[in-house]
Amino acid sequence: MLDIEFGNLQEPEYGRREALNSLRTNIQFSGSGLQTLLFTSCQPNEGKSTISFELAYSMATNGKKTVFVDADLRKSVTINRYKITNQRKRIGGLSHYLSMQATLDDVLCHTNVENMDIILSGPYTPNPTALFNEPAFDVLLQTLRKLYDYVIIDTPPLGAVIDAAVIAPKCDGAILVLEANMTNSRAAISVKKQLELVGSNILGVVLNKVPVRSSGYYYQYYGEYK
Repeated sequence: MLDIEFGNLQEPEYGRREALNSLRTNIQFSGSGLQTLLFTSCQPNEGKSTISFELAYSMATNGKKTVFVDADLRKSVTINRYKITNQRKRIGGLSHYLSMQATLDDVLCHTNVENMDIILSGPYTPNPTALFNEPAFDVLLQTLRKLYDYVIIDTPPLGAVIDAAVIAPKCDGAILVLEANMTNSRAAISVKKQLELVGSNILGVVLNKVPVRSSGYYYQYYGEYK
């Protein structure tokens, strides 16, 4: 039986789908052992939650067992954006698990997408950074590594809060999502330096919301992996 169902999940249009395929392929050819992948950005609304979720979906539909972890405990958009409905009576979230109020079985949810599971963020917590420093988070990542081919982790913008810098060293790689023609170069350099300072393996940058001209028409905005 499904635990949750995505009520608003649409196949990306051609240009975006090809960009996601390129991102997925580049990750797969970036070296062995890349299972836990963190996504962050400089500022809100650059599209890192959408990119990370759609990558998880792309991985799953390509036959890879994938779990999407919503680690944005401050301002998650997942439930509302994808109109998630509960098939269980009660589902916990990551904040429940990290605060020892729930077990992994309580928060790990099967979805209506084959090969794709999800851990929702759970309710707002006043100090998420402290929770990510708890041993429970390390245990969670170790367990998910054994259960899945890929663990995709959506984190808050690193230019706003420090959560991603705490999580990044625990992951196999980090990907920075930047909005084309909007993100300040100094902010991007600052975030890159923060990731480097904590020893994160920066895999690359997704340049999001790029208008691409083809045959006299514009595809919808989509991401490029660099």
